[in-house]
Amino acid sequence: MFDQAMARIAGRFSRVEPRAAARSYLLGLLSSVERKNCWQLAEQAGLPRPGPMQRLLRYARWDADTVRDDLRAYAAEHLGTDGGVLVVDETGFLKKGRSSAGVQRQYTGTAGRIENAQVGVFLALATSRGRALIDRRLYLPKHSWSNDCDRRTAAGIPETVHFATKPRLAQEMIEAALDSGITAPWVTGDEAYGQDPQLRAALEARGIGYVMAVACSTRVRINHGRTLVRADTVADRLPATAWQRYSAGNGAKGPRYYDWAWIYTGTGSHRHLLIRRNRSTGELAFYICWSPTEVPLSELVRVAGVRWSIEECFQAAKGQVGLDHYQVRHWTSWHRHITLAMLALAFLTALAADAAPERPADTHPPVRSSDSITLTVPEIRHLLTAVFHPPAVTATRLLHWSNWRRRHQATARRSHYRRRITSAPTG
Repeated sequence: MFDQAMARIAGRFSRVEPRAAARSYLLGLLSSVERKNCWQLAEQAGLPRPGPMQRLLRYARWDADTVRDDLRAYAAEHLGTDGGVLVVDETGFLKKGRSSAGVQRQYTGTAGRIENAQVGVFLALATSRGRALIDRRLYLPKHSWSNDCDRRTAAGIPETVHFATKPRLAQEMIEAALDSGITAPWVTGDEAYGQDPQLRAALEARGIGYVMAVACSTRVRINHGRTLVRADTVADRLPATAWQRYSAGNGAKGPRYYDWAWIYTGTGSHRHLLIRRNRSTGELAFYICWSPTEVPLSELVRVAGVRWSIEECFQAAKGQVGLDHYQVRHWTSWHRHITLAMLALAFLTALAADAAPERPADTHPPVRSSDSITLTVPEIRHLLTAVFHPPAVTATRLLHWSNWRRRHQATARRSHYRRRITSAPTG
């Protein structure tokens, strides 16, 4: 099945060398190697130098966006799109220095605080068969990058790339997915995207329903549009009978039950404010919802619950296929590594989906002591490691790579020392 996945993108590489390097790179991402950067992936592949891997990411002639298109089609083919949900979210990549494309001190949920980081906006496709990342955009801060020609040139940022807000990047990815034939009827995202009226308007224009998280201070219209109030004020006024208990999907410990209420907020359209209440803490969450046709509360709850699937994608992509293990600064190199990591994750997800028994999404069959859970992405990667193991590692090869790394590190250290000495004040 790996050969079939590789065959989908093989035509994107006009020469045999980068095609072979891409295959080795993907196998390295699927391996158990500790850090999935060019050095360790080259060692894993049995290469004497990291050069082929570095050229694949930086200089080889291939277009990461066309491979992304193949990845998107591959995910849709194996996961299906019936009842699918497109999920938008961002994740951070902590970095040192200021040369990596798009890096600056900014808030990232990865660290939970302001850190020096790159931020990528991602789109995931989630269906009853699984979920996979299908598109990505590197966020380019406006003042520190978009308007700095020297930094842009040094990082290889194309002249055609201009500043765009994160919701705008999300809109571009959603529209590209829909234009490519993805038929997901729903979109969901967190407050950063739910608060953007242009994104919501663009989805409505295409007839795509959404369940988007918003802040408690969001103002909504009730009483047939006559009254404008805060969302949390609406929640405070609801009677006990307004709340219904539904599961937002299965978690690690079983169904995730919350209390839910919905309030009609539109005139002549299917608009609602959806409110989720934690049964233990009473904490509230709010969602703005729109659908082209009438849907039940249970469907809005389902879509709201799917939003967390992209967090699972980030966790799997970083933990299993090295999404954040790259050591590159260039705009092109970032997109190439991220795309190949997304493809590796989609491959694992497709294997898991094909291995899972067909079962209605809402059923919770009893688990007997003799049962086992279905194959997971980490378990499949563990099994693949045994299948795609490298040739026997000899002491000579281990020593070769040890010597190469230490020589390279010594060269880098001399360069750093020389730069420090040259720039040190005299007096």
